[in-house]
Amino acid sequence: MRLVKLGLASVNTTVGSFTRNTDKALALAGKMAAEGVTLGVFQEQLIAGYPAEDMVQWQGFMDRQWPELERFARETAPLPTVFVVGVGVAHQGLRLNCAAVVAGGRILGLVPKEKLPTYSVFYEARTFGRGQPGMAEVHRGVPLGDYLFHFDFGVVSPEVCEDIWSADGPMRRRTYSGAELVVNLSASPFRLGFVETRRELIATRAADHQCTIAYCNAVGSNDGLIFDGGGFLNQNGRHVMETPRFQEGYAAAVVDLDRTLRLRAEATTWRVDRESWLAQGGQAVPVLDCTQVVHTKRDALTYPVPPHRSFFLPSPDTRRTARDALCEDILDALSLGVGDYFEKTRAFKVLGIALSGGRDSLLTLLIAHRYAKRARPENPGSLIQAFYMPSRYSSDATRDAAETIARELGVAFQVVSIDEAFEREREVAKTMLGGKDVTPITEQNIQARLRAQRMWNWSNSCGGLFLQTGNMSEKSVGYTTIGGDLMGALAVIANVPKTVVMYLLDYLQDTTGYEGIRKVLAKPAGPELAHDQVGEEELMPFPILDACFYLYGSEKLTPAEILQALTAMFPEVAASRLSGYVEKFVRLFQQSIYKWVQSPLSLHIGNLDLDRERALQLPVVTGTEWMRQG
Repeated sequence: MRLVKLGLASVNTTVGSFTRNTDKALALAGKMAAEGVTLGVFQEQLIAGYPAEDMVQWQGFMDRQWPELERFARETAPLPTVFVVGVGVAHQGLRLNCAAVVAGGRILGLVPKEKLPTYSVFYEARTFGRGQPGMAEVHRGVPLGDYLFHFDFGVVSPEVCEDIWSADGPMRRRTYSGAELVVNLSASPFRLGFVETRRELIATRAADHQCTIAYCNAVGSNDGLIFDGGGFLNQNGRHVMETPRFQEGYAAAVVDLDRTLRLRAEATTWRVDRESWLAQGGQAVPVLDCTQVVHTKRDALTYPVPPHRSFFLPSPDTRRTARDALCEDILDALSLGVGDYFEKTRAFKVLGIALSGGRDSLLTLLIAHRYAKRARPENPGSLIQAFYMPSRYSSDATRDAAETIARELGVAFQVVSIDEAFEREREVAKTMLGGKDVTPITEQNIQARLRAQRMWNWSNSCGGLFLQTGNMSEKSVGYTTIGGDLMGALAVIANVPKTVVMYLLDYLQDTTGYEGIRKVLAKPAGPELAHDQVGEEELMPFPILDACFYLYGSEKLTPAEILQALTAMFPEVAASRLSGYVEKFVRLFQQSIYKWVQSPLSLHIGNLDLDRERALQLPVVTGTEWMRQG
């Protein structure tokens, strides 16, 4: 047997905090070595933090990473462990996103990322250069290129993130060249349900290429992107280990690399494919001999014992229900996003929320409180300040709901009426209009803007992080006010559809029993900027609105195609009414792009959202003739 203990680490990095990021990695490296880890894996762009975006254009930003990589090598020199860490290098006019192999106090090699994504939230090909098959160069005296690394325990193939997502990635030629252990360094953002996709992909790649895969992922949040960690260890298609998500740290497990080679020998299809690759001119990837650089200590490793000490019985079922998994993942991700933004910017002392007594601000408060319970477990409410700013249209029911949940959470709650200011601003607006009355919409917007102005004044004076509370569905159709409820320093649920907001609140009501949630849910959703406002009456039923948004924004369907899909989804609704909803949605969506491009930084939890710099990039000024049939 050739037993190897593999450690997968997730470090919560901050972009540009090179020393602090490296210090965190060194602390985990020491713990791994103390626990007998043979090879420790750290995430993509460990030293720089991710995503650095255009910061990589600064030569100093790139050059400053190398001394930290050297320090990591120097300080881990006494450890009998091999480490693979993510680093950026500036090489002959290129910026390369690399996996660095470190052992025995030396940087043994750099393997650059080959596949650079430019879809969804990624812009890597805009700034980074690509590694190439057969690349063999030298950077600061270190081999840089398409290499494998032979240690006393086996042959290692480092790669970076997107390389594993391509069927034409480097894994194929490297395993055909003798790689037994593929080490993938990733910074893969959290997306709803994506953990299952990762798990399945890694199992498929490990089976296809008959290898062991150690997949490491970043954790934490930077600039609205949330990373959930969750590394995987898979041997030839068999799941071995999954590391905890949404938390910094590492986990380790033992595998027998002789088993990988045995299974490879048994896989006749793999062998035939390899023979075909060689016959067609496939070039073997060079192997760097590192066997004398470090002598790993594996004598104390023991064979991994299966659950129940049986190879035939199943492992304990720890899977969550679909509802628990969805809700807990969203809540964990968003609370991590709020907390990391609050802490890493180092500009704020307290979290502030304009609590309306409605669903959106309630969910935002509960997410902020979830973070506060982790940051200040002894008194989480002390980290949050809630304000209720009623006008003449605010109901006693919403005030009672807001007051109740603030009391249950131990959050400071202050009532500050805007009614007198609303009257003054309305009169000023009438004067500016030459005595004409303002429109009903203007009356509503005055209230929203007064609340936002007061939140900004509070924020400026006390160092408070003003959390914006709007949801994605209403934002998509402009059911929000520029300078008002669209504003804030961080948009917490701006990429959460309204139907999901309500689903989460139902879940939280069931799991927490808060009376404040029950009181909010007892009243129809509406902004209370006019008498008896109900959001679904002014827009459309939220399930239909969310379906329109998904079909248009994600599936890229035309209005006619959307109507066809909605007819199948909602047969109880008359076709003529559905047609009106589709026409209304598309019109409002196109007219509202100018609004949502002005919204604050938002937290991302899926592939579809309204942050123009991240995902759905649409021109503000555009015609709609292309949508018409015939």
